[in-house]
Amino acid sequence: MTAYALLGLAIVAEVIGTSALKASAGFSRLGPSLLVVCGYGVAFYCLSLVMRSIPVGIAYAIWSGVGIVLIVAVSAVMFRQIPDWPALLGIGLIMAGVLVINLYSNMAAH
Repeated sequence: MTAYALLGLAIVAEVIGTSALKASAGFSRLGPSLLVVCGYGVAFYCLSLVMRSIPVGIAYAIWSGVGIVLIVAVSAVMFRQIPDWPALLGIGLIMAGVLVINLYSNMAAH
């Protein structure tokens, strides 16, 4: 599996864990609580493997940027937490930053 595929898996696992965190109601519900632990466990394990070949700053920028976008989408669908225009603008700026790092920074090449 390529580093970027592992990074994608780490992002999805983190989004699942974070979504389950909301559903766990402060770890008072067993099923969602177990999903939190498993989701974050898989996320951090995959992220640790990714960092063998992708620089930490790049991996984390992609992980957090894409994760934010996905969490907002999941929150809108599952929890009816619809982002307003300032939130969408902020998310757009985060994604623009991730793109700039990956497309133009020499750091991404290492």
